[in-house]
Amino acid sequence: MQHNFTTPSDTLSSHAFDGSEDSLAARRRRLKFRANHRGTFETDILIGGFVEDTADSLSATELADMESILEMPDPDLTDWLFGRLPLPEEKATPMLRRMVEACRAKCGK
Repeated sequence: MQHNFTTPSDTLSSHAFDGSEDSLAARRRRLKFRANHRGTFETDILIGGFVEDTADSLSATELADMESILEMPDPDLTDWLFGRLPLPEEKATPMLRRMVEACRAKCGK
């Protein structure tokens, strides 16, 4: 029996990283949704706000960096964004540094 469903890996492998404008637009939409629906109010506001402000101007490489940031656990991100803990050097990608700086500026830190 044939099904009409695609798995995430089918979709990602064939479309998500081909670099076309349609692909980048779809990745930006997914990124905005994920950033605004993290599960904790604080990170939804901080991360979602940053992504809403920047996603439309991100290159494919920057989108990949942001997508990997969204895979990080909320407690770690929240501590770094609010300045409760310093950003570890091994995690400090240019995009995460940019996000931390923007969020701390927004919080007045």
